[in-house]
Amino acid sequence: MELILHRTYYSNGTNGLLMLNNQLLCYTIELPWRDNEPRVSCIPEGEYPLVKRLSPNHGECLLLKNIPNRSLILIHPANNAIRELQGCIAPVSKLTGPGCGDKSRLAFRPLLQQVYAALQQKHSVTIQIVKNELQ
Repeated sequence: MELILHRTYYSNGTNGLLMLNNQLLCYTIELPWRDNEPRVSCIPEGEYPLVKRLSPNHGECLLLKNIPNRSLILIHPANNAIRELQGCIAPVSKLTGPGCGDKSRLAFRPLLQQVYAALQQKHSVTIQIVKNELQ
């Protein structure tokens, strides 16, 4: 299973379209690109394996592996990247501005269920992060 995240960069946040088989799963929000600096930047574009993670702060979520110079980058619910993320990716139901969205938990639950089901069946799951060329 390969998820593709098409990013659009802004000075104060990053917005995305998360796709599976050319179908939109949800929108995403992240911190702005600031040279992969921990806690203030989104992660670099690339392809990363996804695995299950039980976070003490966020409960069930997804962990991105093999990120250069970063660790513990998760996909978890959040509605404001600057206030709630430190490099992670948050699914949202609707984008409301750069790095901001609404109803994150509503978008997160179906994504988590699909990925967990694929992992349960021993399928590998990856996320490929690319610059948005769809606009």
